[in-house]
Amino acid sequence: MTEISLSRIIAHWKEKGPNKPFISFENETVTRAEFDASTNRLARAYAAIGVKENDFVTIALPNGIEFFAACFATWKLGATPQPISAKLPKLERDAIIEIGAPALVVGAAPGTQGAVTCIDIGFVPDPDLDDGELAEKTAKHFKVMTSGGSTGRPKLIVSESPAITDTDAARFGFEPEQSSVIPGPLYHNGPFLWAMSGLFLGNHVSVFARFDAEDMLRQMDEKKASLVYMVPTMMLRIWRLPEEVRLKYDLSHLKVLWHLAAPCPQWLKEEYIDWLGPEVIYELYGGTEGQGTTIITGAEWLEHRGSVGKPQAGCEMKIVDKNGETLAAGEIGEVFLMPEGGQGSTYHYIGDKAKEIEGGWESLGDMGYMDEDGYLYLADRQTDMILSGAANIYPAEVEGAIESFPGVRGCAVIGLPDEDMGNLVHAIVDVPEGNVAEDELVAHLNERLVRYKVPRTFEFVGDPVRDDAGKVRRKQLRQERITS
Repeated sequence: MTEISLSRIIAHWKEKGPNKPFISFENETVTRAEFDASTNRLARAYAAIGVKENDFVTIALPNGIEFFAACFATWKLGATPQPISAKLPKLERDAIIEIGAPALVVGAAPGTQGAVTCIDIGFVPDPDLDDGELAEKTAKHFKVMTSGGSTGRPKLIVSESPAITDTDAARFGFEPEQSSVIPGPLYHNGPFLWAMSGLFLGNHVSVFARFDAEDMLRQMDEKKASLVYMVPTMMLRIWRLPEEVRLKYDLSHLKVLWHLAAPCPQWLKEEYIDWLGPEVIYELYGGTEGQGTTIITGAEWLEHRGSVGKPQAGCEMKIVDKNGETLAAGEIGEVFLMPEGGQGSTYHYIGDKAKEIEGGWESLGDMGYMDEDGYLYLADRQTDMILSGAANIYPAEVEGAIESFPGVRGCAVIGLPDEDMGNLVHAIVDVPEGNVAEDELVAHLNERLVRYKVPRTFEFVGDPVRDDAGKVRRKQLRQERITS
């Protein structure tokens, strides 16, 4: 085990190869030495502003080298980065800053956050500042991520892991000094964690302003990526490319493709396993809170189709009914987790509290069941489940069936109020070419779903219903349609 403070990790890899590429964004690449020097200068600028050890620094920057620089400059001061979307409405950003009380907001115009110091996007520190190494400092908290709270207000998820890394640990299948491609918005936990994990192991990490299916393949080919992070939305958009486009790029160097953050339709996963090989495909289930995870390889999945894997070392999971009783294998209930170190050992909330049951077990709100072999199968989030008549309908299952239809780029399935049935299933279908016939889609679904799960109404749109992190806000979509 070789643990290194994140304030020293770039210097560690710089010593092993100062001119090796470290981060690429669009057509720009910085080397390890360039990035180390620039973030040393930036850290001193932050210190002059007043950032101290264990302070939070809110980072409201879009994807880019500047985002990474802000994070590493923060770690070099022993402080903690707290990423948020650069596109947040001011009211939502205000609420996050109010509960987080950061020492600095990066990516906001000066004076826009009251007494909190802000520096705008594109901030350039004084070139006369020293770019040499700073004194080593290690933040108590590695990261602070943002999520929607149960009250409708934002909450902060504060990691209980210190800002250190082990350069001997091949986390997530990363190998030292390889190339990895991480699309998706870096303020989301998945892309953030995978991109940083690659950098901590000296990888050349490539990120993008926005996801483009063919450009993703091109970058994987050109950078000879050995590891890539995706969400099912990205996988589907790549699969929808013409076959001659998808297959013209060389992906023979790819060793690991991770997918997570949203359910992956079984048909799509099967296609990727056939295309890239079962040994390449990995899936992870878990929350930003880090109470526990499951992982499944493509080979395991072929033996346990639909599963997200077994609980990993360091955690326990169980399925519980509405009375708090543990359910037997095969019975659907709510998934509860417990980390090896006990409740609160992996994170704490600011602005919310965990949903827990007796003994400190916590839930992320997901429904599912375990099979006899201990593999977890997810149904859907409890809050997304549609109750129509006396039937429970899980949107992810219906969405997977819809997305298997040619011409569909994505969809979101919600329940709309109905006096007779309580809710009726409504599908918002993203068809960018606008050439999907509803009757043909219904016929397709009738072959794959029991009748009560087939949407009663369809709404065809030309804009994505999921963001680049694969997230869909079903509650918001439902509310918009109820009130319109």
